[in-house]
Amino acid sequence: MTAFAYLAGLIVVIGCIALIDARWRLVFWRAPLAAAVTVVVGVAFFLVWDAAGIVTGVFFRGTSGIVTGIELAPELPLEEPVFLAFLCYLTLVLVLGGERILAVRGRRAAAAEREDLR
Repeated sequence: MTAFAYLAGLIVVIGCIALIDARWRLVFWRAPLAAAVTVVVGVAFFLVWDAAGIVTGVFFRGTSGIVTGIELAPELPLEEPVFLAFLCYLTLVLVLGGERILAVRGRRAAAAEREDLR
């Protein structure tokens, strides 16, 4: 069962990010098509990056008891695209969440400034 620990962990954290996304409607709950396209393009980009690294011998699959051992291609474990999807999704949530926080702070500062002018 430990062979699926990393994959299960990735799925759990993706679920946690999805809960944050749903609560504040940041990515998929705001613009699902744009979010899906962005994540797919990001994963595709990083898979090409990984393939280049594998071909040049820079990247290789290590051994661990917590991974499935299933390879989608030589030196490309099943967990890699799941991790890349998590990475892209997390980045979108962080960027859009950060924008939201800065926008709220800006509105509050503007409101406080208007109050001071009264």
